[in-house]
Amino acid sequence: MAMRNLLEGMKDAITVDEDVPLELEVSKMLMRDQTRPVFFSRLNGMRAAGNLWSTRERIAGAMKIKKEQLIPKMLEAMASPSAPKVVGDAPFLDDARSEFDLTKLPIPKYFPGDQGRYITAAVAVAEHEGKRNVSFHRMCLRDERSFALRLVPRHLYTMWRSAQAKGKDLPVAFAMGLCPPILLAAAMSTDFATDEMHIASSLKQRTLGSPLEVYKLENGLAVPAQAEIVFEGRITSKMVEEGPFMDITGTYDTVRPAPVFEVDRLYMRKDPIFQLLLPGGYEHYMMMGLPREPIIYRTVNQVVPRVHGVRLTEGGCCWLHGVVSITKNKEGDGMNAAMAAFSGHPSMKKVTIVDEDIDIFDDREVEWAEATRFQASRSLLMVNNAAGSSLDPSSEGTTSKVAIDATKPFGSKGFERVRM
Repeated sequence: MAMRNLLEGMKDAITVDEDVPLELEVSKMLMRDQTRPVFFSRLNGMRAAGNLWSTRERIAGAMKIKKEQLIPKMLEAMASPSAPKVVGDAPFLDDARSEFDLTKLPIPKYFPGDQGRYITAAVAVAEHEGKRNVSFHRMCLRDERSFALRLVPRHLYTMWRSAQAKGKDLPVAFAMGLCPPILLAAAMSTDFATDEMHIASSLKQRTLGSPLEVYKLENGLAVPAQAEIVFEGRITSKMVEEGPFMDITGTYDTVRPAPVFEVDRLYMRKDPIFQLLLPGGYEHYMMMGLPREPIIYRTVNQVVPRVHGVRLTEGGCCWLHGVVSITKNKEGDGMNAAMAAFSGHPSMKKVTIVDEDIDIFDDREVEWAEATRFQASRSLLMVNNAAGSSLDPSSEGTTSKVAIDATKPFGSKGFERVRM
C-alpha cells in the first residue's frame, strides 16, 4: 500500500500550487485546518504532503476498518506478529544516488525557535546482532550528507551504544512516505526482542489482507518497499548539539547531545512525495499517542477483565492525559485500572476512569462523568515524585500523577443519565 495511492483517495485534500518558502510557511499552511491533508505540488522543486494521518477516522479508513477497531487490531498484531514479504524490486530504486545534496530536499524549518530544518516523518530501520528495530526519530539537517539524530535511551540507542562499544558505526536506513500499519508499529512500545516490522506486517495482513513488502538494501537492511524516499547510512560516534525543537506539547524541547547520521546513499521514487509531519500538530498526536493506547489497554485488562476503550486526549497532547472505559466487577476496580494505566504509559500524568456508558471520544461526556460521579474526598489518587515525561515542561526531574475514578459506585442507583 503506497502513500501516494492513499493520498489520491483523500477527496478533502487541499492543494497548494504556488511556491512555498521552507522557513515557517509550511507550518502556517498545515495549521490552517489540521483535519485536512495538504498537498504541495512544488515545495523546493518537489512534491510534498502533510496532515495525512491527523484523524483516527482517516487512519482507520486507510486500513478499511472503523476507528473503534484500531486498538483491537493493533493488539492482535502485537500478539501474533508475522514476517514481511521480501521482494526483489522497489519503486524507490528508480533514483538511487551515492552523490547527492540533502539541502536540496524540501526539508522545512517548522517553528522560529527550532535549531534548523527537520525531517519529522521518517522511520528508522536498524539491525544489530540479530535484533531489528523500527522506530521514529527526528532528524536535524546539518549539511549535504548528514543529520543530527535525536536518540532517546531506548532500543535504537541501545543498539548504537553496543556497536560503538565494538568500535563500529551502526548501519541504519530511514524511510519516508509509509502507510499507517508501519507508522503505527514504529511508534509502539515493545520489549527489546520484538521486531516491529513483524507487527506492521501482521497489522497490514489483518486489515488489508496482505503482508508488508520489504526490499533489502545494499547494506542488508530490509525497508518497506513502497517508501517514497530512503536514506541509507550509519549512526556514527560523532556527537553534536541538537535542539531546540518544538515538540508534541507545543513547547520547545531542550538542547541535548546527539549522534550524527551520515547518509551514504539516497533512494527516491520517480517524482517522489516528501512527507511532512507538523510538530505538536494533530498528526503528531496520532502517530505518537495512538500506538500507546493498546499498551494501556493491555495493562488495564490484566486487572479489570472488561475494558471498553482507551484514549489519550488531544487536550493532553495525546501523551500526558488519558481516559479509560471499564465495567467494574467490584468496588476499587476503578482505582486499580488507573494504576495499571500509569504502568502501561509511564509518561501519562492524569488518567480518568469512566463507565462503559460514557463516550470516551466526547470530552463533554467525560467531564460530565467527573461532575456527577466523582468526589475528590474518596475517588482521587495523587502520586508524587514519580518518573514522567521529559517533554512535560512543568516536570522538575519527577512529576505528580493524578488518577480520577469517575465511575458509579458499584451496585448503586441514581447515577444513570436520562436519555430519550
